[in-house]
Amino acid sequence: MKKFWKEFLLRGLICAAGGPVMLAIIFGILGYTGTVESIPANEVCLGILTITLLAFIAAGMTAIYQMEQLPLPTMILIHGGALYIAYLLTYLINGWLLNQVMPILIFTGIFVVGYALIWSIIYLIERKKIQKLNKLLQK
Repeated sequence: MKKFWKEFLLRGLICAAGGPVMLAIIFGILGYTGTVESIPANEVCLGILTITLLAFIAAGMTAIYQMEQLPLPTMILIHGGALYIAYLLTYLINGWLLNQVMPILIFTGIFVVGYALIWSIIYLIERKKIQKLNKLLQK
């Protein structure tokens, strides 16, 4: 477990800077398109802090796949659950998602479908690599 937390912190710290960069891009696009002309300082501060924490958690949670004690489906559920909670709380804290049942259900559906789609793509790519390696081993 100590290995997991060390890897979690390392990965999180390496990628945490990506969060504020993404927020700056989003705010820049909103300003460029004229959607938003000014953003209050407290909103910018909250956005930077929460997005940095979100990036830290999202990157850090990939360390779960280094733990060989857990089966892959369990690791996927833990990873997905942690990401879901982190994204949901970030969106609610920043007011980017209404704290009502229907918006949260829609967000949940989109998150589950997106997460499943990403894992399906990873599965197909890895399966193709394994088939290629098996063919090479048979030769």
